[in-house]
Amino acid sequence: MVLNYQPCDYEPPAWAVNAHIQTVVAAKMAPKPVVTYNRERWETPDHDFIDADWVGEKVDGKPLVVLFHGLEGSSQSHYALALMDALAQKGWMGCVAQFRSCSGENNRLPRAYFAGDTAEHEWIFERLSKRFPTSPVFSVGVSLGGCQVALFASRCAAIAKRFLTASVAVSAPQDLVAANTLMQKGFSRVYILNFLRTLIPKVLQKCEMFPELRNKLDMKGIQNARDFVAFDSLFTAPMHGFVDAFDYWSKSSPKQYLKQTGIPLLLINAMNDPFMPAKALAQKEDVNDFVTLDYPSDGGHVGFPTGAFPGKIDYLPRKILGYFENFLP
Repeated sequence: MVLNYQPCDYEPPAWAVNAHIQTVVAAKMAPKPVVTYNRERWETPDHDFIDADWVGEKVDGKPLVVLFHGLEGSSQSHYALALMDALAQKGWMGCVAQFRSCSGENNRLPRAYFAGDTAEHEWIFERLSKRFPTSPVFSVGVSLGGCQVALFASRCAAIAKRFLTASVAVSAPQDLVAANTLMQKGFSRVYILNFLRTLIPKVLQKCEMFPELRNKLDMKGIQNARDFVAFDSLFTAPMHGFVDAFDYWSKSSPKQYLKQTGIPLLLINAMNDPFMPAKALAQKEDVNDFVTLDYPSDGGHVGFPTGAFPGKIDYLPRKILGYFENFLP
């Protein structure tokens, strides 16, 4: 596929000397644009809900970009604000389809969200295709959301082709087993503990909503979880039909399906991502001609800061929208 797209052109500023600085400063310290969202609550096919936060005037025919955020992210995540601000300035429509429990309110059902939840994408894009039948529709997934986007484009290629023009997955842990092994080491464990700080209270709240869960789940084990092996084995796996964490991760890893990709798909992964080992990233022999690989040496995990400290977070929106422009008339 011939594209007007230049991979591997990210160069970190002099102050961003390692992956953790590139990751943390972009997320926590770089100035974020002010974005005014319009929220819609969508009922799910199983009588739950998700909240979709929008930018731009909703007009059929305009390009639409739907963002699926990372683990415990939301429309307020730094990358979401950066992308939605860029879309608003460009005059496109932007929508952050927030996962169940991630928009400030726990969802109605015992289930939550997980890396392989492509069924959620199917009904979302079915809904949007009816609402905007002539709009080119693009999807972007970040981290866990990137797993979903890559899986939908590959494992669910026949469905994706009905709805999507192209997709981008940013910092997706393409091999979740390998990603977990890396995150168990060194400073990366801090990221795990930060995720669990919000995940565990959500489960406890669900047990207040659904007392029967106390008999189904190992609540003491969940409360004491200090890594993803424990949390995903004790909650994510049993709540979503998997045997344990390793069964969940192996079945939800997109790398194994990329040769089946049926729409244009861009994978952006920094080689120094503290969530995903470079040696486990998909290579040319693992993908088909629909897939473009962009693996810069630096960038961290959804970092890619630019400019003077504390940096700007404009690199990813520029790359993503530049890629999508290839598919417009």
